[in-house]
Amino acid sequence: MKTSKCVRALGLLLLVLALPLAAEESANEQAALNEQIQDLKKEVLDLNRDLFLLEEDLLFPANTQFSVFLSVDAGKLFHLDSVQLKIDDKLVAAHLYTERESAALVRGGVQRLYVGNLASGKHEIVAFFTGKGPNDRDYKRATSVVIDKTEDPQFIELKILDDPSKEQPEFIAKVWE
Repeated sequence: MKTSKCVRALGLLLLVLALPLAAEESANEQAALNEQIQDLKKEVLDLNRDLFLLEEDLLFPANTQFSVFLSVDAGKLFHLDSVQLKIDDKLVAAHLYTERESAALVRGGVQRLYVGNLASGKHEIVAFFTGKGPNDRDYKRATSVVIDKTEDPQFIELKILDDPSKEQPEFIAKVWE
């Protein structure tokens, strides 16, 4: 009986001594697994970025790429509610602005309004702006520009400016060279 009690006690003692070693091995395995997971996450993010760039290159080749951006350097004379963009009388983009989006533009943000393909040659770009003008009146204006698209990527910036001398907002389409 004493031997069986001793054997049982010795077994319990070994079990108690082995538990911290097993826990330490488990913690080491867990740390190694966490490190592998973090490495995999980084690889997935890198792959996602590469796929995004490849997709943009395939969808919008450099020789036909055309982009339109919107910036606002106004705030007192015009509050932007919406914009519509037409290329060769075809509506290609429209956006309704929330207060946050409008405020971000006034603080200096730039919105990529449109990215697409455009064949070489002459094209008319027309943008319609609606919002609140001076004295909180409804305001709708348009600006247009005719471009001669070449084989190079082309960028247009639509700018909304305050013109204090006329006390009116000004709408400009600028072609980036």
